[in-house]
Amino acid sequence: MQRFNTLLKHPELNALNTRTQETQAAQKIWEAIVPDYLAKFSRASSIKNKQLNIYADNSVVAAKIKLLTPSLLIQLQKQVCEVTAIRVKVQVKSSPQPKLKTPRKLTPAAVSSLKELSEKLAGTALGDALNKLYKSAD
Repeated sequence: MQRFNTLLKHPELNALNTRTQETQAAQKIWEAIVPDYLAKFSRASSIKNKQLNIYADNSVVAAKIKLLTPSLLIQLQKQVCEVTAIRVKVQVKSSPQPKLKTPRKLTPAAVSSLKELSEKLAGTALGDALNKLYKSAD
């Protein structure tokens, strides 16, 4: 346990801890004033030089926040926060590319079975659908 306490006394970790607490405080303030539909797609970064820095997930959210800036600043002043500006940056979250589905092919036995069944049910809606499926499988 002593080694862990010694580790916490390093100045780098103290600076990181301070930064994390500042970000959490800014996020708490941001969540209190912003509408829920925007809070889902934005995050507060910090409050520096009386400026609240916000990251939006896309440009639509950023534009909406910029439109609401005057009313948000009024709400901040009511909470006794010394913020005179809100700076919005777009920070797109990366997402993995969706996997493309590989087209599946029918086996020759399945194609012949479809052909036989479509011939048996010829003249019905199901028979016509099976006929189309059989022809596209070739």
